[in-house]
Amino acid sequence: MSTSTPRSVVLERLAYALTAPVLAVAPNLSPDSPVNTVVQLAGAAGIGGVLLAARPETTSAGRKILRWSPLVLAAAVNTTAGHTNGFGPYGLDGLLAAGWAAAGWLVMPFSRHTRARHRPALAAPAPAADVAQPALAAAAEPSVVVPDDGADNLTRSARLMWVRAGNPARTHIVTATPHPGAQHDLTLLLRASEPGRPITGLSEAAVGAAFAIPETDVTCAPVARQHGRQGGPGWLEVHLTPDANARRRKAPTPQERWTDRVGSPKGGAPGSELVHHTRDQRRGVTFYRAKMADPTETPRIDLAKVCRGLGLPDDDSRVFALVEGAEFLISVFDTPPLSPTFPATRELLTPDARTGMYVCGFSITGQPVHNFVFQHDKNAAKHGLVLGVTRGGKTQFFAVTMVAESNAGQIVWLSSCFKDEKTTALGEYIDRQGITPLYMARQLRAAKALCQIRAEMSWAHDGKPHDYKPGDSRCPYKQLNVYADEFMTASQDPEYGEFIQADGDALTVMGLKYGIGFNPAGQSPFAHNGFSTEMKDNLRQNSRPVIFNMGSPAATRKAAEGTMENAYNVPTIPARYAPKEGSAIERAMAGEAEPENGVSTGGIAVVVLDNGRAVLMKALYVDFDHDLSGLFPSEIHRLTDYEIEELTNLGLWFDWNEPDPRPGEFWPEPEEDDDGGSRPRGKGAKGEGKRGGTSGSSRHEPQVNSPRQALEAIKSLSSI
Repeated sequence: MSTSTPRSVVLERLAYALTAPVLAVAPNLSPDSPVNTVVQLAGAAGIGGVLLAARPETTSAGRKILRWSPLVLAAAVNTTAGHTNGFGPYGLDGLLAAGWAAAGWLVMPFSRHTRARHRPALAAPAPAADVAQPALAAAAEPSVVVPDDGADNLTRSARLMWVRAGNPARTHIVTATPHPGAQHDLTLLLRASEPGRPITGLSEAAVGAAFAIPETDVTCAPVARQHGRQGGPGWLEVHLTPDANARRRKAPTPQERWTDRVGSPKGGAPGSELVHHTRDQRRGVTFYRAKMADPTETPRIDLAKVCRGLGLPDDDSRVFALVEGAEFLISVFDTPPLSPTFPATRELLTPDARTGMYVCGFSITGQPVHNFVFQHDKNAAKHGLVLGVTRGGKTQFFAVTMVAESNAGQIVWLSSCFKDEKTTALGEYIDRQGITPLYMARQLRAAKALCQIRAEMSWAHDGKPHDYKPGDSRCPYKQLNVYADEFMTASQDPEYGEFIQADGDALTVMGLKYGIGFNPAGQSPFAHNGFSTEMKDNLRQNSRPVIFNMGSPAATRKAAEGTMENAYNVPTIPARYAPKEGSAIERAMAGEAEPENGVSTGGIAVVVLDNGRAVLMKALYVDFDHDLSGLFPSEIHRLTDYEIEELTNLGLWFDWNEPDPRPGEFWPEPEEDDDGGSRPRGKGAKGEGKRGGTSGSSRHEPQVNSPRQALEAIKSLSSI
């Protein structure tokens, strides 16, 4: 055997020689021998390898199939030997095994594949020691060949540096174009060295190392096909911008600052692009209009991070975000735009006769914000929902809406839980006003009964009853607006809360078609605080909810989202107008006192418009220290005589400020038992049924504040 034969070839040929007899003999001597099982499993593995190699996306398929062929053919020989009688006709089993071994000797798929890349040099006789050998000439270093294609000096210099770096990713520089006004910035046009091969594996670090610049100053971009020049994966454009990046880091333009610090993945509005940046000197505001690079995405704005990225003071009273689809606007004011007072005037609070719209306040951009006194498009009255903590501006906004409704010729009723200077003053200019939960329960009960009365009222033109139509002069009654201040507190009253809740729910469902709108106000729009889901849905769909400060930005956002069909970005209401002065860290180190709290933001509210978008506004200001007659009309609008007569017949029209309920007004009258005492009638006992109550003598139940009191209360029920 020649000394040039690799050891792997020798071993493989030996394996073929030893395995061939086994393939022929084993199935004939012992068909159940484990040897046959091993051969069959090896053949199955070979078949799997052939199938994988035969896939369309596999390269060098023929070589790989040839590599697995000995295992498949061995299994075939073994299977044939197992199905022939003895060694078969003419010793077929032995002939097949010998043929398999001979094929292996000649083909040698495994060893030849290995040898292709690791072929050893042929052995040669060593030269005699005394024979003088000529000195080998020093191998000349390959010289860098620069193609002579008429390239300019910059391109040739760039090519020399590229070749010195080893032609990263097997690419060639076609052209090098300098950037105007920059000493070191240029753009390289690269192509693959081998035609038809894509450029792969080229990194910014490899390019930066070739030209001795940081990899952050390298940007790769695809090349579009142009006239006279190819494009596609075999071409690449590389921008080297060390000078521009140095200037960008020191003095970026607004566009560059936005891209690097706001629109980056870790910025305040990731994925966004700055459309334009403008300054309104007259109004003292700077606008940053941006959009999402992907128009299908929704902006995710962190206003504080946006401010820090743009180098702006993080102050909610001067910086606002307005979102509309995939676009948004960041407004930066020199002074808080909602700090001025916008006085209410008769002109602003006179609704349009056709649409019922009037100005209730102004937004951060100075635009008027409208509300309505009836729903012109739905041909119905309107509800109202006002939320906010104490001293947040709810009653002030009540005055704004009541003035507008009175100027539209509508009737206004107002009830509240607690005595208030403003509600008392409003009572002089509206039909009815009162305090206490009892008054509210009477007011809602009368409004609910009025729905049935109006449903049966005939219209003069045809003598038939019709649903309410705003602005129709033929309508025999006027729109009624029922206000319930602190509705949440009243609905939890132990005596009248259940009546207030039930009648409020009914009024929101059935009132609109009869020209009766319900306007509750409270500190929460959620079911556990008196606003049932049914009530909230009807109020939301038939009004423009107004949410004043709820105590914290998170609570305000939650309350606004609770009144919106789809939760859009809810603007933040600042706690106070308190622009940041200096550094809190420096004041702490110097031991200086913190600045004053600033000015209250009362009157600022979030208005949920018809399309579900939330807008920040400052409500009009009604000065209760002066006479309000200049805002309200000279005439107070009231119910018709027919409506009052019908309510009187039902026992619902009287002085609702009476301190105690009338006999049988809310609970059935007690009946005398056989002993002369009184006992409740049937389902009149308190706690039985939705609208049940106690008798007049047993309405006040003892409070249960301990386990002992609870046990005594249970014992007291044994006689029932």
